[in-house]
Amino acid sequence: MTQTAHPSTPPGKQMLSEQVYAHLRDAIMRGDHSPGSPLKPQDLAREQGVSLAVVREALVRMVGEGLADRLPNRGFAVPAFSDHRWQEIAEARRTVEPVVLRMSIERGDIDWEARVRAAHHRLARTPAYAPEEGEYYTGAWAEAHRVFHRTLLEGCGNRALLETFDRLWTASELARRWSAHRNPDRDGAEEHRRLEEATLARDADAAAAILVQHLTLTAAALTDDSGRATRA
Repeated sequence: MTQTAHPSTPPGKQMLSEQVYAHLRDAIMRGDHSPGSPLKPQDLAREQGVSLAVVREALVRMVGEGLADRLPNRGFAVPAFSDHRWQEIAEARRTVEPVVLRMSIERGDIDWEARVRAAHHRLARTPAYAPEEGEYYTGAWAEAHRVFHRTLLEGCGNRALLETFDRLWTASELARRWSAHRNPDRDGAEEHRRLEEATLARDADAAAAILVQHLTLTAAALTDDSGRATRA
């Protein structure tokens, strides 16, 4: 999600804040900071060689995107892994995304159809795991996965709804990255294929139902694996 600089923010500071944000985001997604661990601005500023103000600006942005929590009188922390938190996120996604998908199917044009097909093709051809990246999903697959789901919804033409998707996706992606859960009985590739097929057939009822089931299975895998994720 693009971050717009505040009119009074000096360009140099904005660039540093962007760099610190990107560094912290990648570190949290990689699991360098365990769930619930503190993010101390003073330590981060010293590690990155930047001012405290730059680090705080990056942390505030991360809070807005669900990558960090702001704790009363206790600073910042990586979100704690809890079933309740991820169930809330899953409920929000199951409420919002099927509605937006229906709008997308109704409003999307031929160019949108082409983007959906291309995004699914890339997802289907990108390996989910690679030996050099350990047991976690590969970064390339994670990005292809995000692009596919977002492209499905882009036909709605509503930027506010897409920004809501971006925030919810980031929060749920954090949980999914931590879980590294593999379910041999689940065929995620087939779920994505059916989702693409129903969407391009303009069958809103089927597409919405498939998406709800897809999100429900993902949420179940995360909460079932929460104990392991906390130890990851």
